[in-house]
Amino acid sequence: MVRRVRLVGIYDADGGLAGEFRYTLGKLAGRSKCALCDLTHGWNPLGSREWKQACAASPVELELVHRNEATAAQLAAAAKLPAIVAHDGERWSEALSAADIEACAGSPELLLDRLTEW
Repeated sequence: MVRRVRLVGIYDADGGLAGEFRYTLGKLAGRSKCALCDLTHGWNPLGSREWKQACAASPVELELVHRNEATAAQLAAAAKLPAIVAHDGERWSEALSAADIEACAGSPELLLDRLTEW
């Protein structure tokens, strides 16, 4: 039997126009940092080319949400944001921690490869 796991990446930033604006200002000022944002977008609000190419080549299905879009259960599973959480059909657990995501800096392929284990 194949185990189907739902993977959700939670940014350490709020969504929506105001949230994106606050994050960008904070990033410019050196006060805001999100390793998941850096991997998926960098400075491109539409997403980095490297991220899009890595996703196209990977079998991993990863949903991305901002912290204000995540559920309470998803947030509770994450020790610190950003994080990637997994739902096995019963409960949420942390698949990759903030430190794990940071360790993949500059390599979307590495992040997605680490998620193939889930």
